This record gives sequence, structure tokens and C-alpha cells, in this order.
Amino acid sequence: MVVRPSVPGTLWSKVTTLAQPTTCAAGSGGTPYSFQVPVPLTAPRDGTPEPVTTPADLDTAIDALAGGVGPVAVDAERASGYRYSQRAYLVQLRRAGAGTVLIDPLPFADLRELSERIGDAEWVLHAASQDLPCLAELELRPQRLFDTELAARLAGFERVGLAALTEQLLGYTLDKHHSAADWSTRPLPETWLAYAALDVELLVPLRDLLAAELDRQGKAGWAEQEFAALAASGAAPPRPRPDPWRRTSGIHRVRGQRALARVRALWYARDAIAARRDAAPGRVLPDSAIVAAADIDPPDERALLAIPGFGGRSVRRLARTWLAALTEARELPADQLPTPPPQEGPPPPHRWAERDPAAAARLGRCRQVVTEVAAANALPPENLISPDHIRRLAWRPPEELSLAAVSAALAGYGARSWQAELLAADLAEALRQP
Repeated sequence: MVVRPSVPGTLWSKVTTLAQPTTCAAGSGGTPYSFQVPVPLTAPRDGTPEPVTTPADLDTAIDALAGGVGPVAVDAERASGYRYSQRAYLVQLRRAGAGTVLIDPLPFADLRELSERIGDAEWVLHAASQDLPCLAELELRPQRLFDTELAARLAGFERVGLAALTEQLLGYTLDKHHSAADWSTRPLPETWLAYAALDVELLVPLRDLLAAELDRQGKAGWAEQEFAALAASGAAPPRPRPDPWRRTSGIHRVRGQRALARVRALWYARDAIAARRDAAPGRVLPDSAIVAAADIDPPDERALLAIPGFGGRSVRRLARTWLAALTEARELPADQLPTPPPQEGPPPPHRWAERDPAAAARLGRCRQVVTEVAAANALPPENLISPDHIRRLAWRPPEELSLAAVSAALAGYGARSWQAELLAADLAEALRQP
């Protein structure tokens, strides 16, 4: 027997059934969804559209999307791991009445007109925080949105990837083989275009099922607040880090200020080359090579090229650049060597017991509150509240440990009102304990 969730039957009419039944778990608070073996989805329903590359075709696509009805499914493909920038190399949209549109953004200065024409519609994205910044570079900014990944997290699903959700809820499997492809490739292969079109094929039906599940669990209002926050600030680029070189993989093995100066010099030399080439930094010189060179401090080209990671032809051609960076670090005055970065906010939690045992105890109690409230509401703790908010609250609690004061503190850190409503009373009690 096939058991379907209590959602509109028209959505389930799209699910093709096979011979063997299978059961897929729903959100933590709901009854498992059960249907027959999921069907591989290998081709778009209406065929694979050609990418829009001319102003005339763009005008036609904009008219079609603006004349459609209901939400607009939106996705973007980047070339992470291949390019220095995080720009979008393909934008996919789908709307009822318009079908699927693939836009190659490279020929266009921006897509502002498209954004204006569909601005009053709800945009449906999966993992919106990943795509909103590159869409904003094209002047594509949603006024309101629905994030299917975040919705699934709030509904308590354990697997929240797009392929996992379409399989669990819609009975289709999506091939994610091209998710890490170099989307700056031109022309884009036909199989890649089909993959890109399928990424928006099921987003709106998936949105409707997840919205129904959130409403059933009483979490629709929570999701609305999260989506509004994403729409308001999700397009902002990440805040620049003061010392980005400190994120070099393996830097924890580097000992001494002079060796850290070598990491810094090599990192910035590599970054300049990567930016100039528009290539991912790791493709110019791997982090492991930077760390090894910082440890060995090779005095000449022969010693440098003997280090793993420096043997490739393109890396060897830059040997003088790498040696110049190492020489710069070697000759740097002592007062210009790297020092520990200034502490922003609370120290790392593993140091609390030594520096402030009372704060460490507060943190333990507050974390326990978050764990219990998250479990009671079938939420991942990190979606109930940011761990950073809890650390800041426990390290420097409000002078008055009242419900209002704790709520105000959480709001000041950026927590949404639904999060404070669930947590503030219990957190105030945890902070008051001796």
C-alpha cells in the first residue's frame, strides 16, 4: 500500500510509481512518507532549453517569466574550485506558464530588468545563502523567498540536500554528478544544461510540500522570519577577514612567528596570481605546499622545487615569485612578524575553564538548554540559535537576568523573535543558577 502525506493530491500526480514500495522518513515530527521506488529523473519535462545569450532572447525570456504565475524557482551555477571569483556562470529559472529558462550571464552587464519584472513573486531557492551573493552581482535580488533546504532543516529532516529531498518527498532521484563541474566552460555541454534545468524542475512542488509540513508542525511563522532575514541580508558579500591567510589548511602545524610570516608571504603572492588569472588559489599552489615551504624555508630554487606541490610545470615557472616571497619573510624586521590576532568576542570555549570557570559553567548550562529545546521542537540546534549567540550570552550575561533582558541580548546578536521566544526564559534561568 502506498501512503502519501496529507498534501494536495495534484502534487503527487507527478510521481511515477514503480513496482517495489519503499519508505522515506519525513520530518522528525511527522509520519514517514511512503511511496514506491523513486524514479530517476534524467531529462527536463519540456526538453533542455538553449541558454539565453542575446539581448533579444533575454527580452523574450523576461516577458515569459513576468507573464507566468506563482513562485519562481531560481538557481545559479558557479565555478568554485576552478575560478577565483564566485560569480554565476549560469542562471536557471522556472515558473508556471513560462517553463524553464537558462541564462548565460556572461554577455550581459546585469539582469536588473529581470529582477524588476519578477520582483513581486516569491523566489524559491535551495540553500539560498550560497546563491544570493552571486545573484546580487547580477542585480538579481528577491524581495521575498522560500529556501527549501532551510525549510527542511526547520521541519526536522535529517537529509536536506536537494537530491535527498526530491527523492523523499517527490519520488524522483536527481543526478548530482555535475554539481562540482567547471561552469565557466564554454560552450556548456548538453548534459550539463539538462542537469541545470533539472535543478529548478522540482523546486516549486518541493516548496509546496515543505510549506505544508511546516504548517502542520506549527513552524510556518518561524520559517517566514528566517526567509525574511535571508532576503534582507543574504545577498551581502562575506565580511572580509582581517588575516585571511590564517585560514590556510594545515597552518596549525606551523611553529614560530618567522614561519608564519612565510605562510603569509606565500599566501598573498599566490592570491595576487590567482586573482589576476581568475583561477582558484588552490589550483595555483596548494595549501600543503605553502605549509611545507614555510616549515623548510628553502634557500634556493633547487630546494624549493624538491618540496611536494612545487614540482608542476606552472608552479615551477613561478619559482622566482615564491622565492621572493620567502626572502621577504626572511628579511622582515621582528616588529613586523605576525602576532596573535586581536580577540573579537569570547575566547575559544576550550579556554574558558581556565580563564573564567563560572563562565564555563554558564556555557555548559546554556548549551544544555539549547540541546533540550531543539530536541523538543525537532530542530537542529544550530538552526534553533547560532552557537556564537550562546557563547556571547554566557561570557558576558546581561546585568539583569530577566526574560526581557535576555531576549534583548539575543535580539542584539541577531536572533529572530521566534528563537528568543523559545529560549529566553530557560536561558535566563540557566544564567541565574549559581
